Amino acid sequence: MHFWTKLNHKAIYLVVLLTLKLPLSYAQSQSAIQPATEQARGISYIWWSMFWVAVVVFVAVMLLLAWGLWRGKSKKPTQLSYLASRNLVIVAGIAVPLVTVICLVGGSLMLGRSLSASPPDNALEVRITGWMWWWQIEYLDENSNTIATTANELHVPINRPIQVYLESGDVIHSFWVPQLHGKTDLIPGRTNSSWFEVDVSGTFRGQCAEFCGLQHALMGFLVVSEPQAEFDAWLANQQVPAQPPENNEVLAGQRVFFEAGCHQCHTIRGTDAAGTAGPDLTHLASRQSIASVTRKNSRAHLGGWVADPNGIKPGAKMPMSQLDAKELSDLLDYLQSLH
Repeated sequence: MHFWTKLNHKAIYLVVLLTLKLPLSYAQSQSAIQPATEQARGISYIWWSMFWVAVVVFVAVMLLLAWGLWRGKSKKPTQLSYLASRNLVIVAGIAVPLVTVICLVGGSLMLGRSLSASPPDNALEVRITGWMWWWQIEYLDENSNTIATTANELHVPINRPIQVYLESGDVIHSFWVPQLHGKTDLIPGRTNSSWFEVDVSGTFRGQCAEFCGLQHALMGFLVVSEPQAEFDAWLANQQVPAQPPENNEVLAGQRVFFEAGCHQCHTIRGTDAAGTAGPDLTHLASRQSIASVTRKNSRAHLGGWVADPNGIKPGAKMPMSQLDAKELSDLLDYLQSLH
């Protein structure tokens, strides 16, 4: 009996610890309870409401259980009257759950209506296309013409609405940045849309939230929010073609890029590389990560990715290279010059 008492005490302690600590332990870069937009705050409010309702229900049930156990140990146990039993069932079993469900459903419907509202007229328009397993990002002008293309890293200005048009080039994907908005599916042959307005500077991690194949779990992306002036400078740089090689090492790397056939899948504006099967590499060196946020964009990680993509991301459609050490080093010099 002493063993089971100690075990029950540990179980209760664990439940209390998880109840208090779980929301905090997940308050990281990809967290729906650390909102940075009004849309995400609405979702967070619903989440916290459901959480605290669950806590209150749990505590109430435990108190009733403790009270029942205490009454059961009494030398002269008494039973509730018929009226008291009936009222307890009506209040605790019908009225309270019904009111709770109505409030939560009503709040969810109001939130859904808010999330589906049209964006303001001055929204920045961006088209995002999901591929297995990376994200193509195109910035559009007022006539919906593409003015800049990048991959896996969406830059946005703070305090300005961002209208995103979501499309898929192959299978169903789902665009989800927990700190900015809810999930929106990308369906082949259809364009869905969503919008948000970030009010703080920062970097937020997004993720494909619809199983789309072997590397679904490694189909991430980043959203970088920054002041308008910094965003304008970044966007202006993204519109500029790649600069010609500055020295012989970089020129040798460019030669390797074409001889190895990289240009058949990738575009580098300002050169003859115009492939569309993989991400646009025109300003690859300016990005924080590679392989859809699978690795940081460092020389070592970039070299490992070029040499053996499937060793890092099994199932990746990029083939293994057959370069020797000198060719790989020259190619990395070239890729790292693409700012």
